[in-house]
Amino acid sequence: MTGNQLRIPLEPVDAIRITTLIDNTVDVFLPDEGPARRAGLRTMRSRAEAVYLEEGSAPEGLRAEHGFSALISMTRGGRDHHLLFDTGISPDGMVENMRRLQLPPKDVEAIVFSHGHFDHTTGLDGFVRALGRAQMPVYIHPEFWNRRRVVFPGSEPFEMPAVSKGALLGAGFAIIEERQPSFLLDRALLVTGEVDRTTDYEAGMTVQEKLEDGHWQPDPLTLDDQAVIAHVRGKGLVVLTGCGHAGIINILRYARRLTGVEQVYAVIGGFHLSGPLFEPLIPLVCADMEAIGPRMIVPAHCTGWRAIHQMSLLFPDAYIQNSIGTRFELVAGDD
Repeated sequence: MTGNQLRIPLEPVDAIRITTLIDNTVDVFLPDEGPARRAGLRTMRSRAEAVYLEEGSAPEGLRAEHGFSALISMTRGGRDHHLLFDTGISPDGMVENMRRLQLPPKDVEAIVFSHGHFDHTTGLDGFVRALGRAQMPVYIHPEFWNRRRVVFPGSEPFEMPAVSKGALLGAGFAIIEERQPSFLLDRALLVTGEVDRTTDYEAGMTVQEKLEDGHWQPDPLTLDDQAVIAHVRGKGLVVLTGCGHAGIINILRYARRLTGVEQVYAVIGGFHLSGPLFEPLIPLVCADMEAIGPRMIVPAHCTGWRAIHQMSLLFPDAYIQNSIGTRFELVAGDD
């Protein structure tokens, strides 16, 4: 893709709250840290049957799984808005965590999917069962529906489950497909759509293929990968990613170019730097991340422990460890 010169006037917000519903890890002993409010032991209000314990029950903890989901809450004009960003890998993990965090599914007004991989979409099943018929929009890129597989050398191809368009329509969702950027909540939240690829090293998943015209074709770019952007007044951009298949540096540069806002206040989500295909990129990503200078860096999900460890060392003032149930409260200000 070529550089997009479009400028989109994103309306600043006074506050945005991002709650991690699904991630690969949960740590109940993490303390509150800056804008991060931890769920911790406070979430263990409900109890599950445990016949081999003296009391016959045990507190229910939050569920971690290889996937990602976040609840975005924004206050505008005295009214709270709630959107889901991805839904995790298991049918019930996300909705169970919502229950344990006392976050009602009925409050959700829309869903944005970062891309079509099943570790970001499968939780839709439990969400619909908890909600009943879902009368809300779902925002996706047109290539969200692609049937895909990964082919690692020496292994059998693994075909990923794909979302059923008919099932979504049957559940009452209004499907909105956009390649270009699109606004939500009165121009206060921006879905990037297809991200411009401008770095020379973020080449995507070279082991991925898609089914096209009955044949498996290379699909390294995962073009449906998209992020969500908000502009917190006086602080800068907040960028939320799912896997970051477009490349986290590509995404951050694109967010700045789209909005005309240079300061990135926070970047939260998957940076996809895990495993031998992506770990060689860690020094390049960290160097460009330093140049961009986010005030808050929260790597999650598929970022990988090596990249997370490196970022925690290189950016000690910006790095915040993620954990399921963490609520990031990002409020307007001058700092």
